This record gives sequence, structure tokens and C-alpha cells, in this order.
Amino acid sequence: MEHLITHVEPGSPALRHGLREGDTLLAINGEEIIDQIDYEALSARRHLILHVRKADGRDWQLELVKPAGIPLGLDFGESMACTPRVCKNKCANHCVFCFIDQMPPACRKTLYVKDDDWRMSLMMGNFITLTNVDDQEFDRILRRRASPLFISVHATDPAVRVKMMKNPDAAKLLPRLRQFKEHGIKFHCQIVLCPGINDGAVLEDTLQTLFTLHPAAQSAALVPVGLTKFREHLYPLRPYTKEEAEEVLAICKKWQDRFMDLCGSKFVFPSDEMLCIAGRDIPDEDYYEGFPQIENGVGLMRQFLTAFIAAHDAAPAGVQAQHRRILIPCGRSIAPYMRRWIAQYGPPGVDVTVQAITNHFFGDTVTVTGLLTGRDIVAQTKDADVDEMLLCSVTLRAEGDLFLDDLSLDEFRRMLPFPVRMSANSGAALYQSLLGDIEKEST
Repeated sequence: MEHLITHVEPGSPALRHGLREGDTLLAINGEEIIDQIDYEALSARRHLILHVRKADGRDWQLELVKPAGIPLGLDFGESMACTPRVCKNKCANHCVFCFIDQMPPACRKTLYVKDDDWRMSLMMGNFITLTNVDDQEFDRILRRRASPLFISVHATDPAVRVKMMKNPDAAKLLPRLRQFKEHGIKFHCQIVLCPGINDGAVLEDTLQTLFTLHPAAQSAALVPVGLTKFREHLYPLRPYTKEEAEEVLAICKKWQDRFMDLCGSKFVFPSDEMLCIAGRDIPDEDYYEGFPQIENGVGLMRQFLTAFIAAHDAAPAGVQAQHRRILIPCGRSIAPYMRRWIAQYGPPGVDVTVQAITNHFFGDTVTVTGLLTGRDIVAQTKDADVDEMLLCSVTLRAEGDLFLDDLSLDEFRRMLPFPVRMSANSGAALYQSLLGDIEKEST
């Protein structure tokens, strides 16, 4: 593949060796460059032979030596961008727990996209099944030593994994993970737990098997299946009960203790949602060993609480918040925790009501704040006797303008009788938002 050079970094090895904007990169060390992953892996080497077509059409072979790991200094615009690959026609899997299959109709098109792209796993931490990776791309993973990757395991028993994913290729997971280990590729694992299918003895077998792949296998997360009300004609699943969540946590603790004795790491961690179902307190920060699966909802609540407490501790003595009645809508799972945290560490001078919102849009089994819709929040808060609402930004898409039900933030504000202020999704931001304008300070 050919890649037009759109910019050459001043002072870079590329500029010093005569590469210029308008030249075209054809190969590095005789290897074709498919995308940014190839470019970064190949250009990081010390000794490079670049095959280039100059802007005037001349073919040029350039040999250069630079310190290993130092960027070559070339930009290519969109030419090398790793645009997520969606599963063409349909995903190879038909996972019994697939959340996209449970989406209601008439949502934003982007919410129905299925991707299983290993490049997004490498660059953004997306979890992949490896069943949508063909042999050619798998060889590229090995060749580039792409690491770390994030793998949706669910079960290491081939029959159970095939049952859960409804794809015979799901049975090929372990040989591929063993190849990762042989090639020095590290990976983190996700286990979406479905009651009666891959918990209990199956889970114990999965954890034991994954640990044989340590240290290539870095961690495993236990995530309860997420279910909406839109499951007509889908595999019959149900959410975890408090008692069942406790059983999962008992298995988790048993294996954490074993792994700690064997390698000095807990290795397996429950998601925040599993802790919420069981009604457990949030563990200390040290429990999470650097938060290797924070993007998978493992330790997010601890990070939030730690930042909230730090903001409380950093507030000057005697500072009092501007007195006002504040309403905070949130998901049902975090609501009881939020009430305790604000009661214990919130700034004095504010009257805060934390209201748990029932998710009618997706169904009441969906209890996280990030899946609340604007209309559900409005319907359940519009009669509140408060001075303002403090809304977490996690309820909006990244652009900050639309809820999941396509209600705009402006429309949302017009539907409520009190002002709405936004707060970023962090403990520090929440504390500052609660503090508001400082009313007075003691001397």
C-alpha cells in the first residue's frame, strides 16, 4: 500500500535524511505498510531501509540508522488511520449475551455497529473474541507482537464457549492464546458471566486455565451479563441475584488468594457492577493493582471515590458551599453508594438529593448511569422541589449533546423547571460542582 506523506516533523530523522511533504512511502525494510500499526512497529527499529516515491515521481531507496524507538517523524493524514472495521454483513458470533442484539429500535445507527477489530483492541482497549480475525490478520498480530490485547474469553472450555457464542470457531481460543504467549504478546481477559452457564465450576476451570498462560495473561475481569427488556426470541437469560453474585465473589476471592501465593498478583477482579449486585463495599485502591481493566468497569467506583475524598481533603478549612438544594440523578446500582459518599465527604452547606432513576427505556434490569435516557430522567425528576440538577456527563455521547434516546441537552433543559448543570464523570469534578460558588470562609 502507498501512503502520501502530509507532514515531516522539524528536526526529525526523516527530515534530516531528505524526506519531504508530498513524497510517498511504499515500504519499510521490504515490508508493506497496511496501517498505523505497521508503520509504528517497523519505523521504531534502529536500522531502516525506506522505499519512497519522491514528489517528482522518482523511486528512491533510503537507508538510515537512528536510535531504536525514536519516531521517524512522518505524518500521513487519514491514509494510515485505523478506522474501526465493522463486521461485514453480520458478526461471525451470535453471543447469547450480546447487548447490541438487545437494543431497542430507532436509536442512533452507531449503537447497532458490531466490531471485533484487533487493532481497536490494541489502541483503545476494546475487547475482541478473535473469531472475526482471519489467519492473515492473526499472523500480523504475531508478526507485530501487538501487545497488550483485550480478549473476550467467557469460558476456556471449548464446548461452553461455542454454546455461548454460537460459533464453532469459538473453540479455537486456547491455541491462539498459547501462540500469544509463545510470541511474548500480553493480554487481558474478560469473562461475561451468565447464570448457570459459565459460572460455578466452569468459571473455576476458566480461571485455572487462564493462569497457565500467565504472565502473558495479565488479568481477568468478571462482568455480570447485561440484559435489557428487548430479548424476544433471544436465548433465555436472567440477571444475577444478590446470593449468586456473592457466590461469584467467593470464587473470585478463592482464586485471588491462590494466584497471590503463586505469582504475587490477584490476577482476577470483579467488576464494579458485580460488587453492586452483592451490595459489597468498594475495595481500597491497592486492591486493583494499578487498575488494568478500568475501562471494563473494574475499579471505576474506587477511582471516583478516591478523587472525591481527595477533593474534600484539599478544600481549605472553613470553606462552605453556596447553599442550594441539588438533585443528582443516577443509575440504581450506584445510588446508595453515592448517597453515603456525599453524606460523608460532600462539602457543607448543600442539600443533596441523590435520585435513583429506573431505566424504562432499556428495562429495569439496566441499572448503570451511562445507559440512562433523557426522557426517563425528566419523567422521574420534573416534580422535584430543588434549586438545580447536577447531571453527570456520562449520560451524554462524547460530543456532549445527545442522550441515548436522541433527546438533545437543550431539549432536556427546556423540559425541566429548574436549571441543569453538567459535571464531568470524576469525583473531583463532582465535588467542585457541589461546592459551586464559595459563600464564605472562616478566618
